[in-house]
Amino acid sequence: MENNQVETIYEWLDVGANIIAGDRDIPYLEALAEAGEAYFSEDANRGLSEAAAQKLEALIGKVRFFECSHESIRKAFQLAILKGQKEIPHPNRQMTPDTIGLFIGYLVNKFMESKKGMTLFDPAVGTGNLLLAVLNQLSHEAGKAFGSDIDDVLIKLAYVQANLQQKEIELFNQNSLQPIFMDPVDTVLCDLPVGYYPDDESAAAFQLKADEGHSFSHHLFIEQSLTYAKPGGYLFFMIPNHLFESSQSEKLRTFLKDHAHINAVLQLPSSIFKDEAHAKSILILQKHGEQAIAPKQVLLAQIPSFSNQEAMLNMTAKLDNWIRQEKN
Repeated sequence: MENNQVETIYEWLDVGANIIAGDRDIPYLEALAEAGEAYFSEDANRGLSEAAAQKLEALIGKVRFFECSHESIRKAFQLAILKGQKEIPHPNRQMTPDTIGLFIGYLVNKFMESKKGMTLFDPAVGTGNLLLAVLNQLSHEAGKAFGSDIDDVLIKLAYVQANLQQKEIELFNQNSLQPIFMDPVDTVLCDLPVGYYPDDESAAAFQLKADEGHSFSHHLFIEQSLTYAKPGGYLFFMIPNHLFESSQSEKLRTFLKDHAHINAVLQLPSSIFKDEAHAKSILILQKHGEQAIAPKQVLLAQIPSFSNQEAMLNMTAKLDNWIRQEKN
């Protein structure tokens, strides 16, 4: 049933985006954001010719987003976004693979013990896919969520997705390493942007700035995330496997020792990634605070292939056991 729903929604999105892209001669991804906004506001007035506006108007009359599950809407958007990314490839517009988003949602529920009214923040929110995948899985209704990203096309896609999935997310279209006007949150999740940060002047404000040359943006994002986490809050990062082996890693280790407890490092199956050099792990931190206690033992594990059901059941049993022992 869900697959049929995803296909139907994808068709609504794709046809709407193609009408707008063709008429206004704009890239598919920009048109997709416009189509999503048109469906949500039920308004075809998007600077189109009369013929195109009539076609879009007819589509708006047919779509029934409110009858669809939030996960079906998210998955359909994901397919449409992937189509747009193939049309114009962009290195900084890669989406977090779906299986990982679902697994992080599972981890958030486990570590946050299904906390009611939990607030969340993704400082590299992109299209909102990871944040929405987690929000759609929470055992209890979340409080407010926040997302920040410098890419205006991606943030518009996150905005229309949040609206169509009826999620309260406050979005900031800005450089996430600049001050953000929000209160600290219970949970931070982020697929860390990996690479060098070119703005040395802004990097100078961070403890994790490089002693010479450009700083690593993924290090700065970890520091910024800890700034916007509440004391005792949890942080779930997708990190490059070589995070603790780089030239600047000693500084990162010292910083983490002073500000957070490492709870777990879970290496993701390399089969998910096109290139093994880009393989990632999930790092789970708890920010220091009165209620925060260092784990007796850090959980280190290799996640099996997500399609191997038996191995995944063993893995989740190991995780449950670890959490039970730590809580006692």
